[in-house]
Amino acid sequence: MGGITLALADQSGANTKTLSHPAIEAKDISHSFGAVKALVNANISVSAGEVKAIVGDNGAGKSTLLKILSGLVIPDNGQIFLDGEKVSFTSPVEALKSGIQTVYQDLALIDTMSATQNVFVGREELASNWFLKKLGIVNDRHMHQEAIKALSDLGIKIPSLNATVRSMSGGQRQCLAIARAMLFGHKVIILDEPTAALGVHESAQVLSVVDQLRSKGLAILIVSHNMQHVFKITDSITVMRLGVSVASRKTKDTNPEEIVGLITGAISG
Repeated sequence: MGGITLALADQSGANTKTLSHPAIEAKDISHSFGAVKALVNANISVSAGEVKAIVGDNGAGKSTLLKILSGLVIPDNGQIFLDGEKVSFTSPVEALKSGIQTVYQDLALIDTMSATQNVFVGREELASNWFLKKLGIVNDRHMHQEAIKALSDLGIKIPSLNATVRSMSGGQRQCLAIARAMLFGHKVIILDEPTAALGVHESAQVLSVVDQLRSKGLAILIVSHNMQHVFKITDSITVMRLGVSVASRKTKDTNPEEIVGLITGAISG
């Protein structure tokens, strides 16, 4: 697991102690939209190399918490830590610069652009030649190579990186968006309903990519309604209800029936 290691030695230098921080941690996060309390002292933490799901009914606070971690919403109260260091975001750009990348359900891909162009949109690399750089000419070759590497590292197969995104399947589009997140998100990747509206084969492809992200030591936070996928891919689950994080469970130590009970309130956390 990633984190900060502190060596504490006595006079003989023999004693050591290791302290490890989560990759990202939110403590006592509260936020209201007018009279509506969207979050009430919500807590969540994800370690490097861990896949955690946030589950709950509509209105449970999942999306608001996701937006706060992504810098889209500024919380009324609470603290956020990255690798044990307190941070605060006033915009998504600040969250991105801190190493948090979010893949939303709508993906924000541009249909008329190629796969490579979508990976680097807004982050285009200029040519190394000073004259071409001055003219604003981009380094298409290097960006293409980086896109190939990112997709290959995750085992993503796309027929042609030069084809427009419009010609790709839903699963290929989702995997492309995740690859872009991996390329530019250095610590934490947040996935909003990554398998929504996908078929069985395409969902399996996306879950395989998520597994590859975990093997690379990234902290992965998934918001999902698909309980089957949650239990197939995650290491832990946080349940939210009415803006409160009511329970957190190791996936291997629970079952869908308990999680549904926690979601509905039939079982107390």
